Amino acid sequence: MAEIIRMPRMSDTMTEGVIVAWHKQVGDTVKSGDLMAEVETDKATMELESYNNGTILYIGIPAGQSVPVDGVLAVIGKPGEEYQNLLNSSANNEIPATITDSKVANESTNPNATTIATTNTSTSAEKFAEGEKTTTAPAHTAIDITNLKEVVLMPRMSDTMTEGVIAEWHKQVGDTIKIGDLLAEVETDKATMELESYVGGTLLHIGVPKGGKVPVNALLAIIGDGTKVDLTAIITAANNSGAVADATTIVVPEVKAENESTSAEKAAKGKTEHTTTDTAHIKASPLAKALAKEKGLNLQQLKGSGDGGRIIKKDIDNYTPQPENITAKAAITTAAALATTALVAKAAKPTTTNTSSVAPFVPNTTAAEGYTDVQNSQMRKTIAKRLSESKFTAPHFYLKMEINMDNAIAARKALNEVSPVKISFQDLMIKACASALRQNPAVNSSWMGDYIRTYHHIHIGSAVAVEDGLIVPVFKHADQKSLSQIATEANDLYTKAKTKKLQPAEFTGNTFTISNLGMMDIDEFTAIVNPPDSAILAVGKIKEVVVKTAEGFGVANMLTLTLSCDHRIVDGAVGARFLQSLKTYLQNPVTMLV
Repeated sequence: MAEIIRMPRMSDTMTEGVIVAWHKQVGDTVKSGDLMAEVETDKATMELESYNNGTILYIGIPAGQSVPVDGVLAVIGKPGEEYQNLLNSSANNEIPATITDSKVANESTNPNATTIATTNTSTSAEKFAEGEKTTTAPAHTAIDITNLKEVVLMPRMSDTMTEGVIAEWHKQVGDTIKIGDLLAEVETDKATMELESYVGGTLLHIGVPKGGKVPVNALLAIIGDGTKVDLTAIITAANNSGAVADATTIVVPEVKAENESTSAEKAAKGKTEHTTTDTAHIKASPLAKALAKEKGLNLQQLKGSGDGGRIIKKDIDNYTPQPENITAKAAITTAAALATTALVAKAAKPTTTNTSSVAPFVPNTTAAEGYTDVQNSQMRKTIAKRLSESKFTAPHFYLKMEINMDNAIAARKALNEVSPVKISFQDLMIKACASALRQNPAVNSSWMGDYIRTYHHIHIGSAVAVEDGLIVPVFKHADQKSLSQIATEANDLYTKAKTKKLQPAEFTGNTFTISNLGMMDIDEFTAIVNPPDSAILAVGKIKEVVVKTAEGFGVANMLTLTLSCDHRIVDGAVGARFLQSLKTYLQNPVTMLV
């Protein structure tokens, strides 16, 4: 059945997007995950991927034109399927078809497409602003929006995000909101991201409590200027539902009460709270917060040099503690050292025990059974879905090879003597894989159903274990970067990954993936192919083994690599040639530096 593809809300303030370029045309076959178009929002240019399989039957907006959120972008269905009635019904419902200058649009993208005449191109948000009655609110309801600032909806924060979980609210109903204030932290399927306010006013309503799930484009909060707002009608309209919200959940703050009593209550409460709780309200970039936490710095003591006094990475790097802070820290360190010495000395004293007085151990046969249920995070659910699809749809086979790492160890030691940043074995592996993929492009490919896509660029994903599961930061154009560049980028990406601060562009677009468990003392293992890649390399630990030499026997540092391949794309000989190339680069690292 044909389906309409609409413009998604890609940021919390986005009302429309501009089609920068179409990567698919009418008649093209698309698979879930295919890049359909590039869309310029009010924040950035982002990639729009397909979540459907089928053939593009219709494109409603040519490149260069704008499309309101929820406007019709395209129709996907079966080849030759009739879709005109679907578009007509879309043009008549509460979500407009929003085809601007449809005759020009159809003639430029598909001369054979049927022109659709639409006279109503205003968005739902515009209808609210103009006071019009729409099908999203009951006709008898008069919505007073004179003081309404913004209905805040859940933005799409990653390419695969369908819902978010409110990890923390940093503002409460009645609080005054300024532009740039941190409203909430949202857990997506990739990371926990900060949601900032792009409008000032008073927080009138919170639609979802902490821990609650919110679908993309669903109501998060309402920000206004005063109290003359019919929240019940607005909530009903914003949710596109005829159901009226429970009036008991709607709190309309009185401005006078806020000025007279709430401020005093907040001041009294603030005296009892630990000062570190205020750092959540300090304007700072996610990276700056992560670095400050890592270095044990108090953000309240830093002065931001970014926009509006925002603390950025440079402020953390350039911060010099005051002398009194250094003295206090030294005193604490000294006290801790003395305490540790005393504990060690006490533990070292020999003790005598009268074994005859020790009661024999009796097992507790009455211990109760039990278990703990932990709600799956968005990341864990996405991992389960994507890897299950990969394992049960892609026919896996595995190739194993042992690599002598003696020369790689020596080369790494020599490189670190001149490199501005420490180079790890994983950095060497990323560079070697990128070089091997350049020689074996068939492995740098994806299965697209009716065809195989071979990429001209090489983006290496490096799997990182985090608290909630696994995330894959991506090293873009890794074959064109030096080892020191890869090492520098790795430090930044891995820090962001572990603090859940990776941005969508930093964990998408991989064409090959490496999973390394060598640092956890794992000899060898097999990994599941990470879609849309055709292969994934599992890296074990480097271990000393006895080998036969010309003089007799000796010791060599050996590494076991296991390549998991999608047999639909990579045949055995293709995978074997890739591993042979990889072996050449690792056993003679100078060859990948030329």
